[in-house]
Amino acid sequence: MHAVIEEVTSALQKRSEQSRAAYLALCRHTREDLPPRRTLSCGNIAHGYAACSDTEKQLMAAREAPNVGLINAYNDVLSAHQPLAEYPARIKTQAEQLGITAQVAGGVPAMCDGVTQGQPGMELSLFSRDVVAMATSVGLCHNLFDAVICLGICDKIVPGMLIGALHFGHLPIGFIGSGPMASGISNKEKAAVRQRFAEGKAQEAELLAVESASYHSPGTCTFYGTANSNQVLMEMLGVQLPGSSFLHPDDPLREALIRRTLQCLTEAGAAPLYEVVTEASLVNAVVALLATGGSTNHTLHLVAIARAAGIHLTLEDMDRLSTAVPLMARIYPNGSADINDFQAAGGMAFLVRELRGAGLLNEDVSTLLGPGLDHHCHAPTPDGATGVAWQTPVARSRRADVLRPAGEPFASQGGLRRLAGNLGEGVIKVSAVEERHLKVAAPCRVFSSQDALREAFEAGELDCDVVAVVRFQGPQANGMPELHKMTPYLGVLQDRGFNVALVTDGRMSGASGKVPAAIHLSPEAIQGGPLAYLRDGDRIELDARAGTLEVCVDSAEFAARAPAAASAQDPSLGRQLFQLFRDRVGAVSTGAAVFDSVSAPAVVET
Repeated sequence: MHAVIEEVTSALQKRSEQSRAAYLALCRHTREDLPPRRTLSCGNIAHGYAACSDTEKQLMAAREAPNVGLINAYNDVLSAHQPLAEYPARIKTQAEQLGITAQVAGGVPAMCDGVTQGQPGMELSLFSRDVVAMATSVGLCHNLFDAVICLGICDKIVPGMLIGALHFGHLPIGFIGSGPMASGISNKEKAAVRQRFAEGKAQEAELLAVESASYHSPGTCTFYGTANSNQVLMEMLGVQLPGSSFLHPDDPLREALIRRTLQCLTEAGAAPLYEVVTEASLVNAVVALLATGGSTNHTLHLVAIARAAGIHLTLEDMDRLSTAVPLMARIYPNGSADINDFQAAGGMAFLVRELRGAGLLNEDVSTLLGPGLDHHCHAPTPDGATGVAWQTPVARSRRADVLRPAGEPFASQGGLRRLAGNLGEGVIKVSAVEERHLKVAAPCRVFSSQDALREAFEAGELDCDVVAVVRFQGPQANGMPELHKMTPYLGVLQDRGFNVALVTDGRMSGASGKVPAAIHLSPEAIQGGPLAYLRDGDRIELDARAGTLEVCVDSAEFAARAPAAASAQDPSLGRQLFQLFRDRVGAVSTGAAVFDSVSAPAVVET
């Protein structure tokens, strides 16, 4: 094993020793004292299966055949979640053939960040993760289920489901996605029209036509944002079948994969979730994220997921791993290819094979298919006897412009880096940024909203070397929305030859692109963080290579300034309902969650 992987894993285990032990004790206590269905009364059971068929009632009354709970994130606003409307029926059909039962335990909300980008609703996006976690727990609290399948794909939904599921870590739990839509118009062409629209050189009708040609059918959006990063992570954590993530929604192999997931979760000796999500598997997930240049959102989500399992994963861990993990994939916004090109090039099987060969993965892990990662180096194929098998090794990349061996990477280090300095701590996605833009030093312009930046751009005030600072965008200020509305304007400035960077306490996510962006700055401005003291014209130096972010102002002068005040928040579109979340949200460094799961309470003996 690579020395850095071993070092980080060992340090993570040591750091988490007490909280992890408390979490495991709670899971074992629940399994022993509250086993599924065994403590329910006849009235409880009757309520639970009142709407079931006679065959299902007989199986459930005997309390011997496993009953699988389904947590479904279906809606038809999210293109990736639209296929999930049919999944419960498909799963129940497969369950009946296997002599077991399945029930929809609950639905969880699933908002589309694509719809809310640049809109007030985006301020609910990050908090929706924790709502999903709580909704997952509500669905599973009936204690009717011997195993669980979570049906979800996108952005905050999958992390939220996993956080909720980890509070039922005594159960075997798996995930099933629906796959990406077919490739539409190229991401490069779409980005070009967006920039021309920002400059006033394209009409709205042209922009809508391009957007509609890109997002055009059921399935995930094909760029490598948070949704597709989720799928990589679920496979690497071992809770989703290897090679299943990037099959088209209509791929005939999906039916066999549904059946195999059910079998894995309900066969004798199936591993409970607490044995699957461990320090070792979390490190593997981070490695895969770094190697593929995945979403910066996961510097929040993976930390929150880890804490739900009693594990103290940190941004420093991710930064340390990034120094050892090569960048092996180029998928938009880190290149021109999309996720279907990644799949065609060899996909997850090739990625895992190469990472294992370089000693960059922990081998002592459990997955849906059992111990180890052998299956993850093979692509799933139809099999007459079992429906699906993992027999075809992926020995080489079919497209070197999309996916490369670990020994011949696009870059020697991973796609994310930690930043620190007198402006606080943050993160930057470097995989899409050209080498010449990794260091920017320029006077800043300070804004408190995306619209204010747009207005300055349209007035020609930003035609210069500039570090755009957008503050009061952190979780406590307004929920930490993604700030993609600014991306075309900053891209235009960079294309005009100016040295440009973004600094913010908000998010940019998986679509972070060619403009260097120091994001997730903490402490956030509303808490009196350094961003609150910045003024127009202050010189800021961002150096992604060195991992530094500094304002070049005398420290005494800077400290003597009065902090800027945030504007009052508009309570429309449901935002006022989340004031409790803004008041309670934790630090970005601990996942920006409204609850802290890392210290499991002591088990109460009865």
